[in-house]
Amino acid sequence: MLLRRQFLALGMTTAVAATLAACGSSSDGSGAAGSSEVDTSTEITLKVWESLLGPDDFIKQAGQKFTELHPNITIEFVNVEVGDASKQIPLDGPAGNGPDVFAAPHDTLGDLVTGGHVLAVADVDSLAANVTQSALTADTWTDGTVYGYPVAAETYALYYNKDLVSEVPTTFEGLISFARDFNAANSGKYGYVMDVGNFYYTFPFMTKGGNRLFGDDGLDDQAPNLNAPEAVEGFTGFQRLREVLPVAAADLSTDTVDGLFASGNAAIHLSGPWNVKNFTDSGISFGVAPVFALDGDSEPATTFAGVRTMFVSAYTDHPAEAAAFAAFLTTPEMQQLRADITGMMGVSTSSLTYESEATEGFSQQMEHTFAMPKIARMAKVWDALNAASSNIWDGADVAGELSAAQNAVLAD
Repeated sequence: MLLRRQFLALGMTTAVAATLAACGSSSDGSGAAGSSEVDTSTEITLKVWESLLGPDDFIKQAGQKFTELHPNITIEFVNVEVGDASKQIPLDGPAGNGPDVFAAPHDTLGDLVTGGHVLAVADVDSLAANVTQSALTADTWTDGTVYGYPVAAETYALYYNKDLVSEVPTTFEGLISFARDFNAANSGKYGYVMDVGNFYYTFPFMTKGGNRLFGDDGLDDQAPNLNAPEAVEGFTGFQRLREVLPVAAADLSTDTVDGLFASGNAAIHLSGPWNVKNFTDSGISFGVAPVFALDGDSEPATTFAGVRTMFVSAYTDHPAEAAAFAAFLTTPEMQQLRADITGMMGVSTSSLTYESEATEGFSQQMEHTFAMPKIARMAKVWDALNAASSNIWDGADVAGELSAAQNAVLAD
C-alpha cells in the first residue's frame, strides 16, 4: 500500500522570494545567520556538507535551482556524513576548511551551540511557516533561540525481505523464534541483523517500563537512567539475540549488516530511511514494519527520533548567503524534492506526497519514538554506550557495563 499525501504546491518564485527576503532581516540582531542582505553581485561558492545515498543528490539538485535564482552563488557538495559533521566542524571550521552549511542531527545542538560552532536563525517566523512546530522545537536551544533549519524527520524500523519473510514478528520472542527457525533452514544466512555496537540502534532496549534517557523530556542532565533496573532488564534481553546472531560485535558494523541485507543474506534488518535508495538499487524486494515489542510490552519498542538539520557554520565568510540557502531547503518545493529523492519523511507544514511504500512503515514507527536529547551531555553518551553495547553483546556483565557508562556520562 502506497502512502500518499497531497502536495500543496506554491508558486516557486513567490515562495522562494518570500523566504529569501525574510533572510535579509534579523529579529534579534547580532549572532544570527542572514542578518544582512544577500550579495547578488560577487561570485560566491557555498560549501555544503551532507551524506551520500540520496541527500547528496538532493543538495546538488537544490543547489542548481538556488543558483538559477542567484546566478552569482554556486553550491558545492562535499561528502561528510551526517553523523560525523558535529565532530569535524570544531576542527575544520577554525582552520578555514569547513563548510558554510552542514547537516547534523538535532541532538548535536548542545555541543554545537556551547562550542560556538553555529549561527542562530535570524528570521524564525519565516522558518516556522515552512516547518512543523515539533521540528522547530527540536532545533530550539534552552534559552529559546533557534539554531537550525530542519529538513527531515528520521527514525528506524524493521526492513524485511519479502522473499524471505511472510509475516514480520511483532514481539521480541517472536523475532528470536523466527530467526532461530530461519537460520536452521538457510545455511549461511541470518534471520535478523543489526549494528549491535551502536547505541542509536540499541537504545530501545533501555526503554522498558517507560525508562527514558535524561528523563521524560530528555533535559535532565543528571539522570541518564542508563543503569536503571528497566535498562538492565532490557539489555539482558538484547544479549539474548546473540543466540540467533552468533557474531562478534566488531564484525557487525553498520556497513556489514547493510551489506548482508542488500545481498539477500539477512531476512530482517534494523535500519532507517537513509537505506531506502540503497536497498532499492540492490534489487531487494523489501518492506518496512514497526519494531518488535519488548517482553511484557504490547506496543512497538521505542526508537530514537531525530530531526536532520541544516546548520549555518559560525566560521562561514558568507552568513547571509548560507542562511538563504539553508532556508531555501525548507520551502515546500524543496521539501517535496527531498522526499522524492531520498524517500525520507519531511517536516514541511505543507502536505507532501510519498511514493515509497517504505515510508508507511517508518511513519507507523514514528508514533513510538523518543526525540534524541539535545543537551550538551548527550555528546558523552555515544562513546560510552557504543562501548557498553558492544561489550554486552560480547558477553560482559550487563549491570556492570551500564553502571560504568552511567558514570562516564555524568563525569565532568
